Amino acid sequence: MARYDRAITVFSPDGHLFQVEYALEAVRKGNAAVGVRGTDTIVLAVEKKSAPKLQDSRSVRKIVNLDDHIALACAGLKADARVLINKARIECQSHKLTIEDPVTVEYITRYIAGLQQKYTQSGGVRPFGLSTLIIGFDPHTGTPSLYQTDPSGTFSAWKANATGRNSNSIREFLEKNYKETSGQETLKLAIRALLEVVESGGKNIEVAVMTKEHGLHQLEEAEIDAIVAEIEAEKAAAEAAKKGPSTKET
Repeated sequence: MARYDRAITVFSPDGHLFQVEYALEAVRKGNAAVGVRGTDTIVLAVEKKSAPKLQDSRSVRKIVNLDDHIALACAGLKADARVLINKARIECQSHKLTIEDPVTVEYITRYIAGLQQKYTQSGGVRPFGLSTLIIGFDPHTGTPSLYQTDPSGTFSAWKANATGRNSNSIREFLEKNYKETSGQETLKLAIRALLEVVESGGKNIEVAVMTKEHGLHQLEEAEIDAIVAEIEAEKAAAEAAKKGPSTKET
C-alpha cells in the first residue's frame, strides 16, 4: 500500500486512489452540514465550533453565497473551500457576463465537481479535502435544487442530505422523517436533523434559509435558539403523549 498512496495519479492493484480516499476521510472529520429541499424553501444547517472569546464570529462563515440565487455549505478543510468558492464565484459572474443569463444550480455544481475531479488526475497537486452542499433556485423555472459534490468529483441531486461528521446518522434520520415540506417546516426538519449529532443551542449551529423571493437569509443566534426551543417543546409534548395512555392503563 505504501507505494500507492504517495502519488495521486497511481492506482493501487485493487483499483483504489488512496489520496482521494484520504481526502474523503478529511471530510468525515469535518463539521456536520445538512441540506433540506422544500417546495418553496431550501435550508442549509451547519455545525459551528465554539469561537475563541476574542474572535469576531461573523468573520467565520460556513454558509456562503455564490450568486444571488445560489449558496454553498461545505465540510472539510476550510482553506480549500475558500479557493473553490472564489473560483465558483468568478465562474458565476463570467457566465452572466458572457451568456447574459445567471447560472443554473446544475451548471455551477458541474463546474465545482469538474474542478474537484481535475485535482484527482494531475501530478503535483492534491485533491480538495472537502465535500459541498449546493442549493439554489433555477433562474428560469424557479425550481428549488440541492446538490452534493465530493473530493472525487462526483455530484448528485438530493431532496435532503448530510455530509461531514456523523453524516450517516443524520442521513438515517432524514430518510425516516423526510416528507415534502414548505416554509418553517423545512427549516425545523433541517435543524432537528443536525441536533441528532450537535448539542442544542444557537451557539453551535449556523443556519441559512433560501427562498426564491428573498434569496439567502442567515439566521441570527436568537432566531435559532427560538426554533430549537420550539423543537424541544414539541419533542417533550410527544413523549408526554406517549407516556399518558400507559399511566392511565396502570
